[in-house]
Amino acid sequence: MEPGKTVCVTGASGYIGSHVIQILLQRGYTIHGTVQHLDDEAETKHLQCMDGAQDRLKLFQMDLLDYDSILAAVHGVSGVLHLASPLTIGAILDPERELIEPAVEGTINVLRAAKECGVKRVVVTSSVSSMVPNPGWPADVVIDEDCWLDLEYCKQNGIWYPLSKALAEKAAWEFAGENEVDVAVVNPGTVMGPIIPPAINASMGMVRQLLQGCSDHFTNFFIGPVHVKDVAMAHILLHENPAGAGRHLCIERICHWSDFAAKVAELYPEYKISSFPKDTQPGVLRAQDPAKKLIALGMHFTPMEQIIKDAVESLKSKGYI
Repeated sequence: MEPGKTVCVTGASGYIGSHVIQILLQRGYTIHGTVQHLDDEAETKHLQCMDGAQDRLKLFQMDLLDYDSILAAVHGVSGVLHLASPLTIGAILDPERELIEPAVEGTINVLRAAKECGVKRVVVTSSVSSMVPNPGWPADVVIDEDCWLDLEYCKQNGIWYPLSKALAEKAAWEFAGENEVDVAVVNPGTVMGPIIPPAINASMGMVRQLLQGCSDHFTNFFIGPVHVKDVAMAHILLHENPAGAGRHLCIERICHWSDFAAKVAELYPEYKISSFPKDTQPGVLRAQDPAKKLIALGMHFTPMEQIIKDAVESLKSKGYI
């Protein structure tokens, strides 16, 4: 799908969404971007300041559970990049209402609107969180697109965010199959790099915590890093390339949080970074270049060392550390 077309990006104001908007504008696209609150400058100003935004970015207020608000944003576009998803920080009191229902129903609503408006392709942001934790995955096999998290394990252990991502992705595939909607899915790892929005996101918060001496192992939430610009580019690549079908693991390498922390400590010895036991993600087999489907489509991933440098320097420049 050639640049110059009009696309809808849900979750435009978020960490990944902001980079998607920036690259699409650079590539000549006209964009319908969705935000939760049009009157909140924290969601809109950093987008409206981008080169090309004045002429080619129109913002829509959208609620994932309000079908008409989604339909308004999707009307008149040739493709949809669906990044919007609930992410609750802190204790989950009602996982069904706070996370699962908005993630699943919101995704179905976006796909319904895309079908109704004759959209050619929908690129859906899922996560490696829809793949792990999976204690039953063979210990001698590298995690790939065939891996799905263990739903019962997550329910029993109260691991709600990955559960919501997996259920939303499964619902997307089911809807796509039944309704002949062309869907491609991006499954990013822990996304790091320059921060565009005025608020820090969860994955960059993990890096900040590490630099501040946090000793959390992130056992159920980490299998490796990926640069935010690479994740944004993966969405656009799948939008533009009809050959990209199915799920796409989007990660620079598969490693353990302990490996990542050790590299951060090596690059930034001035910070008191916790050392970890070697296997912070038991059963996860380390691997270089695991995102073979995206690499085959022409993706080039930023090395982990540069991901760390871009992440830390952004946290410094924004005053977070």
